[in-house]
Amino acid sequence: MTLASIALSISWAYLVGSFPSAYIAGRLRRGIDIRQVGSRNMGAMNVFYKVGFMEGLLVLAVDVGKGAGAVALARYLGVQEIVQLMAGMAAVLGHSFPIFLKFRGGKGGATLIGVLVYLMPRGLPIGLAIFGLGLIATRYPTLSYGVALLCFPFVAWLVYQKWELSIFSTGLLSFLLVRYIPRIREMRAKEGGWRHVFSRKGLQDRL
Repeated sequence: MTLASIALSISWAYLVGSFPSAYIAGRLRRGIDIRQVGSRNMGAMNVFYKVGFMEGLLVLAVDVGKGAGAVALARYLGVQEIVQLMAGMAAVLGHSFPIFLKFRGGKGGATLIGVLVYLMPRGLPIGLAIFGLGLIATRYPTLSYGVALLCFPFVAWLVYQKWELSIFSTGLLSFLLVRYIPRIREMRAKEGGWRHVFSRKGLQDRL
C-alpha cells in the first residue's frame, strides 16, 4: 500500500460519488432541476415521483453502484480495510456534496446502500426482508429502506464480528439521519402531526 493508492482510492471515490445521476435524469427527461421539485432531494425516490419509474430505477442502480464501485476500487488497489471504509465514506459525501453541482446534492441513502451491501453482502437478504415488511406496513419506501439499513451495524457485529464495520455503518447511518431531519420536520409541518410522516395510504401518497 502506498500513499498514491490511498489518495487515489479516496479522491476517486469522492468523484464517483459526485456523479449527479438524479440531476441528469431530471434535466434530460423533464428539463427540471430535481433539487427544486417534490422533496427537493437529488435522489432516486424523488426521480421516481417527479420524472418516471424507469428513470428512477436507473438512478437507483447508478447511485447504489457508486457506493459499491468506490469500495471495490479501493479493494482492488490493495489498500487496508480502513482506507476502503474511508473510500465508502468519501462516496457518500460526494453524493451529498458533489463538486459538479457546487456541493449541493442528495442525502446519500442509495450510495450508502451500495457501500454497506458491498462490504457486508450477507446483510442483503436481511435488509430486503425488513424493507419488504416495512413497505407492507407503512407503504412508505424511504422509511422502509431507512429502517432496513439499521440491520447492518448488527450484521457487522454478529455475523462478521467486526466492531470497526459496526461503528462505521452506525456513523454513516447517523449522518444520513441528520441529513433527513429537515425533511422530517417539513413533512410534520405539512401534515400537522406525525401519523402521515410514518405511514402512507399508498405508494403514490406523498407529502
